[in-house]
Formats: sequence, C-alpha cells, structure tokens
Amino acid sequence: MKFKPIYLYGIIAVVALAIFVIVEIQEKSNSTQPSVANEEMMPNDDVHNQLKNQVSSSPGKENVSEQYKKKLAELEQAVNQNPKDTIALRNYADYLAASHKMNEAIPYYQKILEINPNRADIRFSLAVIYFNIQDFDKCREENEKVLSFDPQNQMAFYNLGAISATQGHKDKAREYWNKVVSIDADSETGQLAKESLSKL
Repeated sequence: MKFKPIYLYGIIAVVALAIFVIVEIQEKSNSTQPSVANEEMMPNDDVHNQLKNQVSSSPGKENVSEQYKKKLAELEQAVNQNPKDTIALRNYADYLAASHKMNEAIPYYQKILEINPNRADIRFSLAVIYFNIQDFDKCREENEKVLSFDPQNQMAFYNLGAISATQGHKDKAREYWNKVVSIDADSETGQLAKESLSKL
C-alpha cells in the first residue's frame, strides 16, 4: 500500500545525525497495521525547510549539533518573548517533535489549544505523538475532540479506525472506516479507508 505524504503511516523513522534529527515517514513493508494520520508530514516553513537543507548537505556532526542548539534556542526565545504567539508556539513544538522530543512538544501544542481549542491541525499533531508513545486513550480523545467541532472530519474517523485496528478491534475499525467512505469515497482519505478495509 502506497501512502500519501500528508499521512503518518507505518513507523516514524528518525534519521539522526549527532543530536540533530528530523522525522521521516516510512512504510512498514511487512505490516498492514495503520498509523494515525496527520494533516502534514513536516510543515513547509522556514524552520523545517532549514532542517531538510541541513540534513541534505551532510555537515559534520559538531556543526550540526551547534546549528541544532542555536535554532532550538532561537525558537524557545521567540516563545518566551511572546507566549501567546501561536506561530512561535507551533514552530517550537514542531521542532521538538521533529527532534523526537515528543513529550517536550506536548505542552506547547496544548498552549495553542488553550488559545484556540478548535485547531484540528494541532489536535492531529498531538494524536500522532500519543499514538507513537502508545497512549491510545489520549490519541482517541484528540480525534474525538476534532469530531466535536467538525462532525464529518474523515481524518478523525480514519484515525479512530487505525487505533481500533492497532488494538485488535477489527469490527470497530471497519465501522469507522466505512464511515469515512460514506462521507466521501473519492477523497484521499476515503480511498485510503477503502484500502485499509481491504487489509482487515
């Protein structure tokens, strides 16, 4: 099954260079277990573009370590200067999450939700973290909160199916994925749900 880059499926492979890491999406070739979906693989912003460029240029690990520390400090300072700046909070949280510091990223995503609880993108970012640290209850909760303000959100329904499938509840997964298909069978998420149904 080929997955679209906007989704986080299979495993999150961490490509480490010294203490500098980025998140890559990788399909599990020998597994049909889905993972939860996120609205984006890696944000298309200056922070993450710089991450990609730094890794592709293969600098020495000492240089990378210094660049990483410098960028982390800059992002943290931006948050400290304006704790209600959701862009600064998001950039810092994304950088921490991409650096595999998921538990450190969580409070910053939560601060964004304190300002605007209806940010589906932030709830999906949290869902991915909770899924990967195997806190399925919190992962489910984030997706259900999305459905509370967006009752037809296919991604949230797909994710609930993915959690159910991961926990071995195939009938429940089938129910969620059929719901995704019923909302819009021709969308990317609808097509993905159909593929996932065929693997149950």
